[in-house]
Amino acid sequence: MNTEHIRCLIIGGGPAGYTAAIYASRAALEPVLYEGTEPGGQLTTTTVVENFPGFPGGVDANKLLGDMREQAVRLGADIRRGSVTAVDFDRRPLLVTVDSGLQIEADAVIIATGATAKYLGLPSEQKFRGLGVSACATCDGFFYRRKDVAVVGGGDTACEEATYLAGLCNKVYMIVRRDVFRASEAMQKRVRETPNIEVLWNCNTQEVLGDESGVTGVRLVRNDGEVFDIKVDGFFLAIGHHPVSELFSRWVKTDDNGYILTEDGSSRTNVPGVFAAGDVQDPRYRQAVTAAASGCRAALDAEKYLKG
Repeated sequence: MNTEHIRCLIIGGGPAGYTAAIYASRAALEPVLYEGTEPGGQLTTTTVVENFPGFPGGVDANKLLGDMREQAVRLGADIRRGSVTAVDFDRRPLLVTVDSGLQIEADAVIIATGATAKYLGLPSEQKFRGLGVSACATCDGFFYRRKDVAVVGGGDTACEEATYLAGLCNKVYMIVRRDVFRASEAMQKRVRETPNIEVLWNCNTQEVLGDESGVTGVRLVRNDGEVFDIKVDGFFLAIGHHPVSELFSRWVKTDDNGYILTEDGSSRTNVPGVFAAGDVQDPRYRQAVTAAASGCRAALDAEKYLKG
């Protein structure tokens, strides 16, 4: 089996991974980055990014990611298609296997595999992703100013997303499958005190409705069997995220939800030479700009580690 030795391996091709590659290249670490099965990560599910600094008119998400990638390549990063299939962090150098069968011995590894939003699994939901279906109110709420939207979920995240959207939208429906929230009392209170939020209890989403222009409504079914439609322009999922960390969890400590734990104020994990950046270690913010910032930190931490 072919083996390659490199100084710095970056796993994941989103804002965190590309930024780490930019900084690692400038530090002469000769980084190699594997982009995984979904280059660009969650940002590719949106269209125009309005809240990334430096773009007063907004920027196309794929262009932003493409420019990050191009910048990393121009500075010397070796960016490759392909996925990591196995790791062994007991060894030194760290051992990583990619789907081509190549084994890589790396002096430092930056994990930037991100997190995936949880979806309901409806074909219509997938059909309208990026056309009215979103898993990030902070990212996409701006496009629904003075419009009606729906938020699925009954936990803290759903309440937070709904109250955020209520400040932008005409009306926000919360679709809750039970007759109670799972959210904290403080978050429930915020929802109750927001006049343009209507909670639809005991409801499940049967289908997302739409046409060639995007989402036009949602078909719901109550627990008693009643089926009815609501008219909305946006459909927001707020039922959680799943960090892509399983491959590393034998060695790297995670919290109860699978997010990689890093030392306060750094990107260092419990394994020397292994760093984490972006949404795989961030259950709270999950923004492109915070992911990019953590990619910067990871590269600087890796540089310091490699230089002793």
